[in-house]
Amino acid sequence: MRNGILGLAATLMIVTSALAAPGYKALDVEAARLMKVGKIPGLAIAVIENGKVVHVSARGFRNVEKQLPLTPDTIMYTASITKSAFAYYVLMLVDEGRIDLDTPIRAYLPRPLPDYPRYADLAGDPRWEAITSRMLLTHTSGLADQRFYDPQNRLRFNLEPGARYAYSGEGINLMQFVIDEGLGLKVGDEMNRRVFGPLGMTRSSMIWRDDFKENLADGYHADGRWEAHDDRGSVKAAGSLDSTISDLGRLAAAMVSGKGLSAKARAELSKPSFPIVSQNQFPPFLIRDNPGNAKIGLAAGLGVVVFDGPQGHAFYKGGHNDITDNQMVCVERGQRCVVLLTNSGVGARIFPPLVKAALGEIGVPWGWEYNPVRPVKAP
Repeated sequence: MRNGILGLAATLMIVTSALAAPGYKALDVEAARLMKVGKIPGLAIAVIENGKVVHVSARGFRNVEKQLPLTPDTIMYTASITKSAFAYYVLMLVDEGRIDLDTPIRAYLPRPLPDYPRYADLAGDPRWEAITSRMLLTHTSGLADQRFYDPQNRLRFNLEPGARYAYSGEGINLMQFVIDEGLGLKVGDEMNRRVFGPLGMTRSSMIWRDDFKENLADGYHADGRWEAHDDRGSVKAAGSLDSTISDLGRLAAAMVSGKGLSAKARAELSKPSFPIVSQNQFPPFLIRDNPGNAKIGLAAGLGVVVFDGPQGHAFYKGGHNDITDNQMVCVERGQRCVVLLTNSGVGARIFPPLVKAALGEIGVPWGWEYNPVRPVKAP
């Protein structure tokens, strides 16, 4: 799926550096050119400046075969950007004193975690008692990424809790479970009430809504094969959010500005809670380090990855599967962000030059986000 991402992106960056026309018309023209070169069916962009959405655009097709256009109100799968939205919600609970990030989650559960059928695999392993909410939101719990990768479909610890960063969707979903079971709050309903409603995100949901059918993006594999949008029937904090570029622009603006959060909680979002030493993000439990990460302060924030670049402290979060590629990148200085959504498994081919065109050079560690792969020459 990742073949050609960094190679093609490097080629495109050379041309993008010549982009000099002022305003967002130039960004849209460049986006259209990059889509053609990268063979991306649909692309949506939101730009945030000074904590406010200043530009939203969409182009290409939500369904190529039917020639249905992608619009700013088209429902798109956000994939793992869901984790950032969820962390933003959790910080509201932190503000209210309902969650302490560094208290072990056992304090919030009425029964031991292995007593619940979903977590029975952890019976006899006391390491779960050391897990905190911060560990879950920073991918440092040591839990497997997804249990379905296990040959026996079992949930396991691959590392000691708090030992190192290793991506874990199971960890994020466990944080949801703690809120659902321990606090008696239903995360899907709560995010509607606390996040989507107040921010005016009227076409966003953690679970499928039938009214999404009218303007919905299907997905495309790297080879151009079509696949229908997956109508997700259950709330998953690790990745069930459907939204639009208009709505996600509002979310990014709220996150970078701290809207709805205290200054202390907002600082926790992008604080370097745990250093990231791994050479690449995936596979998560391949222990191969890169000492160069420390030079840019690469670290886990809450639901995001943080780093220090030419424009100062920044955070970002991607969302990927075989038919989806998304990216949200924010710079704290000037409260600036760009959000990119595609309905392509290889949308990331054009992310580095697009982020540079929107925000300038900010030093996103693309080589950590996407493993180096065989170059693809631009036509």
